[in-house]
Amino acid sequence: MKKLAVIAFGGNALLRGDQVGTIDEQEQNVYETCQHLVPLIKEGVDLVIGHGNGPQVGTVLLQHEAGNKLFDLPRQPIDFCVAETQGSIGFMIEQQLRNVLAEQGISRNIVTLVTQVVVDKADKAFTNPTKPVGPFYTKEEADRMAKENEWVFHEDPRKRGWRRGVASPRPLDIPNWEAVEKLAREGHIVITVGGGGIPAYVEEKGKMVGIDAVIDKDLASSLLATKIRADEFCILTDVPNVFINFRKPGEKKLERVHLDEIKKHLDDGQFTEGSMAPKVRACIEFVEKGGKDAIITEAEKLGNPEAGTVILP
Repeated sequence: MKKLAVIAFGGNALLRGDQVGTIDEQEQNVYETCQHLVPLIKEGVDLVIGHGNGPQVGTVLLQHEAGNKLFDLPRQPIDFCVAETQGSIGFMIEQQLRNVLAEQGISRNIVTLVTQVVVDKADKAFTNPTKPVGPFYTKEEADRMAKENEWVFHEDPRKRGWRRGVASPRPLDIPNWEAVEKLAREGHIVITVGGGGIPAYVEEKGKMVGIDAVIDKDLASSLLATKIRADEFCILTDVPNVFINFRKPGEKKLERVHLDEIKKHLDDGQFTEGSMAPKVRACIEFVEKGGKDAIITEAEKLGNPEAGTVILP
């Protein structure tokens, strides 16, 4: 059986901090990220790709808000907006990866799946909306929009501004994971659980209902990696490694680290919620449930066995 890897796109894989988010910017970022997948594909690794949508879904929410105010168009709920961005980002990744493979003379099918992810509607996250979405604002802008829309804002831990916070419940199930595994093991590249998946809960008799939330894409990708029995789970972000004492005296880069050590760092508060903590937590869960390797790194280091932070059993 060939190696199966789940790779979660995030950070500058989609949008960089100094960019406004034009289609040209995003397509170029995705194209450059997909170039770093080529060595894995040439090695015959079966790939499943997940991705975030924080800036994009925040923008879509603002578009719906503006349309309601200016033209009396109906606002759509967050789960609907997640579905919009799942489709649009999946389209960008599929198109740019096809372009990269065509340049390399590689023929592979690429499939983008609209994916719901099941959550618990009683999850305590719904009373504590901490998941950052959308662009960065000044404190004055954030205060004004919080008052106008009854939104919650949090300051970015890297002091880049203020971002809206929404509920981020824990993913519990991915209804079409068997189809994802089958397609991937047949050699098709699958793009799925985009933006963490479209959040839904299950009522009596199995009826699925959408709910206002944005699921963490790293936790959803980790759950998928476990379900499809992936060998490797990799989170791409905008830093080459995980650090302790990040940007403080005694800063230290983590390279190959075992579960007990990384869990202690997490318990000690070394990793910020809304930033590195969910990534570390997602990797821990994958390894604890039988995964071989979990890696956090930037796209440029992908495939280098000496690069990134590797979490081991």
